[in-house]
Amino acid sequence: MTNNAWLNSPRERSNISENRRFSYKELKLITANFREEIGRGGFGVVFLGYLANESPVAVKIRSKTSSQGDKEFQSEAQHLSRVHHRNLVSLIGYCKDKKHLALVYEYMHGGDLEDRLRGEASVATPLSWHRRLKIALDSAQGLEYLHKSCQPPLIHRDVKTKNILLSANLEARISDFGLMKVFANEFVTHITTQPAGTLGYLDPEYYNTSQLSEKSDVYSFGVVLLELITGQPPAISTSDTESIHIAHWVRQKLSEGNIESIPDSKVGGEYDVHSLWKVTELALQCKEKPSRERPTMTDVVAELKECLELEASRGIGSYSSVTSSTNNLSERSADLHNDAQASDIPAKRT
Repeated sequence: MTNNAWLNSPRERSNISENRRFSYKELKLITANFREEIGRGGFGVVFLGYLANESPVAVKIRSKTSSQGDKEFQSEAQHLSRVHHRNLVSLIGYCKDKKHLALVYEYMHGGDLEDRLRGEASVATPLSWHRRLKIALDSAQGLEYLHKSCQPPLIHRDVKTKNILLSANLEARISDFGLMKVFANEFVTHITTQPAGTLGYLDPEYYNTSQLSEKSDVYSFGVVLLELITGQPPAISTSDTESIHIAHWVRQKLSEGNIESIPDSKVGGEYDVHSLWKVTELALQCKEKPSRERPTMTDVVAELKECLELEASRGIGSYSSVTSSTNNLSERSADLHNDAQASDIPAKRT
């Protein structure tokens, strides 16, 4: 597809017609001449803007200098115009004005999940365990929609905490559809495509075989779950020169039966231990190899709903049940495959 060709087909014109078309002059006006930058990526820069009714929006401008930005931009424009779910970021409009291409989408007041876990926002307003479970469920439901409800199915390919945005009420929505791939039809189990993704989240099986399936997103989501549990990044530094993958770190703690050292200290010990172990095991199952042994996102959604129910009934458990849960999960984690090469996979965005 050549530059600016993403609106030239009848199908794409039909999809995008539901959204408002902005001129570049209008974008300069609503962003106060692109005054406040709120994000940056391979596609270019995102600016804060305000519509005439004072509603805040995020304006994503395609970079003129980034070769990958144009491809990602076109992909995101096409996909956002046809997917609609409460846990996916919503497209408001677009700009195709001579050489200027831009997307205008809803502004998420809560920022991104990565910052809420480890940035300045994590200190000011730390996330409770219940809220982390709700964010996990919201995100899982967004991915389940892409995998199961879209026809043909869609694979995100870049699931990570940076691409999970939060509303003012901390409701989670999946964003950044620039790497998304479409399956030919719902009966295809995988497609062959050049691996792409982000360091620490990229499925080793997909990287090694170039065979992409919905289970590649499941693997990445498993890493997100581990981040929600621990507050740690995908690569945890063990010294000035060495680091291990978050999954290895968690397994080490499990083998020691050291439950207290696994959850993020910002949670403050306020959690149901059974829901904690259940989510931890689910996260490690998402990262199992081969991919056929991983759960589907539908399975993940069901498990997370059960975890929320356990958290809601917190206070019923006893010390003996905690010890039993610890021993059972330690045995289970010892059976899981070693993900040593996961942290060695280079980041690729194509």
